[in-house]
Amino acid sequence: MHSGKRFGAREFIIWTRRSIYALVVLSAIPTVLYFLGWKFLSVPWQPIAIMGTAVAFIVGFKNNASYSRLWEARQIYGAIINDSRSFGYILRDALLSKDPGKVKEMFLRHYAWLTALRFQLREPRAWENMGTDQFDEYAKKYDIPERLATLDEELKKYLSESELQYILSKKNRATQLMAMQSKDLSEAYEKGEINDFQWTQINQQLVKFTDNQGKAERIKNFPYPRNFSSITTYLLLLFIVFVPFGLLKEFDKLGEGTMVEGWTLWFNIPFSLLVTWCFHTLDSVGEASVNPFEGSPNDVPITQISRTIEIDMRDMLDESDLPPAIAPKNNIVL
Repeated sequence: MHSGKRFGAREFIIWTRRSIYALVVLSAIPTVLYFLGWKFLSVPWQPIAIMGTAVAFIVGFKNNASYSRLWEARQIYGAIINDSRSFGYILRDALLSKDPGKVKEMFLRHYAWLTALRFQLREPRAWENMGTDQFDEYAKKYDIPERLATLDEELKKYLSESELQYILSKKNRATQLMAMQSKDLSEAYEKGEINDFQWTQINQQLVKFTDNQGKAERIKNFPYPRNFSSITTYLLLLFIVFVPFGLLKEFDKLGEGTMVEGWTLWFNIPFSLLVTWCFHTLDSVGEASVNPFEGSPNDVPITQISRTIEIDMRDMLDESDLPPAIAPKNNIVL
């Protein structure tokens, strides 16, 4: 998540410079050929304007869908924050006086669940963008914690050796950690350490965690539909290619009867670049938000949120040695 006031104009230009180079070439080729006498290259601008309207609608639709995915992901982790706090004080008040060791163990296991979940959500998918040059280069400005450490190193902080080996042997580690929580809760209920009402309350929190995990996994594992993504790419590419051809005659006529007659044609390059860059960058912005867990600067800061939850829950047990909050690096926090 970018925590600054805005992305700087220089950042945007550097981020999109590869597309700028390509767009300059695509604008220059028909302009140079038209100047050399290939007048037949000029096409009417009206059909291109109609195409631009269609492209604007479909790019806007994609960006709206991308924002919806991002906002839903943030709501999911907002719910995890609130449910974790509720889980912490309900469990503490119900069981601490009877079995403080179990309370501590279940708190640690919850931190392990948060850790396993964020590692699962950071796993790369074929449709994600972090492997492309544009996104990978920008990622050098900040740290992706899940790439700097391994899951087993992180889980060692919270689990016993036997639990660690058991969890690492499973495919969906977060799910199995929540299953272990449920098993411990059932054992406490069977021993009479918690009553029916307390068991129901705590169990409801575990159900909420499982529900929110499933919602996050749905966003992670189901991409923006490829048919919509593909048609947006193809229409945008057609529009970008045809814009310089549609403006050739208009800029050539611009200087008729003036001292710059014959030279205004060259305005076609910067103005075509400006128009096509706007559309291409809008599409890139949508693409940067469509996968809200991949590790981009527009992602939901799941690592920071997980650390905040851990600090809050440790504070509930009056622990003094609290882990530090995660600070932004170059205005980016994940």
